[in-house]
Amino acid sequence: MTTSQEELLPATRRALLHRIAVAQAEGRAPSLVAAVVRGGETVWNGARTSVDGHGPDEYVQYRIGSITKTFTAVLVLRLRDEGVLDLGDPLEKHLPGTGAGEVTIAELLAHTGGLAAESPAPWWERTPGSLRPELSDVLGEQPFRHPVGRRHHYSNPGYTLLGALIEELRGAPWEDVLRREVLEPLGLRRTSGRPQAPHAGGWAVHPWADVMMPEPAQDLGRMAPAGQLWSTTGDLARFAVFLAQGDDRVLSAESVREMRTPAAPPDAAELATGSAYGLGMQILHRDGRMLVGHSGSLPGFLAGLMIGVEDDVAAVVLSNCTSGPPALTVAADLVRIVAEAEPRIPEPWRPLTEVDNAVLEVVGQWYWGTQAFGLRWVAGGDVALEPLSGIGRRARFRANGDGTWTGLDDYYAGELLRAVRRADGSVSYLDLGSFVFTRQPYDEGAPVPGGVDPEGWRGIK
Repeated sequence: MTTSQEELLPATRRALLHRIAVAQAEGRAPSLVAAVVRGGETVWNGARTSVDGHGPDEYVQYRIGSITKTFTAVLVLRLRDEGVLDLGDPLEKHLPGTGAGEVTIAELLAHTGGLAAESPAPWWERTPGSLRPELSDVLGEQPFRHPVGRRHHYSNPGYTLLGALIEELRGAPWEDVLRREVLEPLGLRRTSGRPQAPHAGGWAVHPWADVMMPEPAQDLGRMAPAGQLWSTTGDLARFAVFLAQGDDRVLSAESVREMRTPAAPPDAAELATGSAYGLGMQILHRDGRMLVGHSGSLPGFLAGLMIGVEDDVAAVVLSNCTSGPPALTVAADLVRIVAEAEPRIPEPWRPLTEVDNAVLEVVGQWYWGTQAFGLRWVAGGDVALEPLSGIGRRARFRANGDGTWTGLDDYYAGELLRAVRRADGSVSYLDLGSFVFTRQPYDEGAPVPGGVDPEGWRGIK
């Protein structure tokens, strides 16, 4: 549901309009349409067009290209959450005979399976999918370009395999499964495999002259799960809310958080640009904030969806030209404009409704060797560990319900934090993945590995 654009300040709305106006003019796009989401609601829509008196709105379909991959990834994660498969399963276990069965499902999701970026000739984006009726036609005789699992190498055939996996396990066409399990529950009524009026036409703009020609809109056939979909800024705005918050009818908040977590080893260029890839989602570090989403392109169309989860702002940008406005960059800029002009107002602080004395006993200052850390009790029974100097490892830990916590971030992700108690029930020390945290530096009353010098601390004589 689109809310009033008055929710953004006039200066913010003008800055957003200016950004897309520059993008459309400099990118020489026949049209460009955008939307911004804040607080789970669409708060701004904008459009620029070369046609007088006709401005596309949030109901006009554009082709979204590889943003389709994020939809496909959601379907795979649903199968995992239902226990139908494990992300570590080799493809061969569920879809035998492909010739690429050694690749795991997680590697396909993260583009680390070593598969080729494209299918064999002819150029698949500009030719009908009927030319590639079988998976073997998509993969070719030599499907691999790199050792499996060693590097991130974007692969459209990899997502074709995931689409075939979904069809095999659901016993229905990929698009039917998508409509039933994702589009209908989320109310994405203007997202479809084939264009539905009103929709934009795709154009190629001549690089050296202000003239255009129409691009073909091919049905991708087998490769549909990699880039087939058409959608609108209205639908993608709702999809962005889902990717930020989760929806138990489709996928839990924990599972969409997993999609947003880096899962592929970045190469040197990705490290330099601050980019990574999760499970069907791109991850970017721009202007000091982490953004997640996906870009998309097919002949005649460019698309970008970006979410600043911490800022609670998302943006969608769609255009109908083969090359021109950098849709993902423009979307990231729209997020930045709102986040900087109108920073997120935090919820009021409120005390907890219940006190868990066992947790209260372990919060406070702890030492890992001689480095001081603070352990704080945060919402939901979680705890957060931070170096008091501001330098060092930090992480949030999820409560397991048995007096232990599991790390969620960085170095301590997946590691177990537990309080080790003395015979009288008091806390002796914290064990974090075998590291001992004590109340005093090298507390002689705790079993510090290697022991504590019996003469204690001393100066220089």
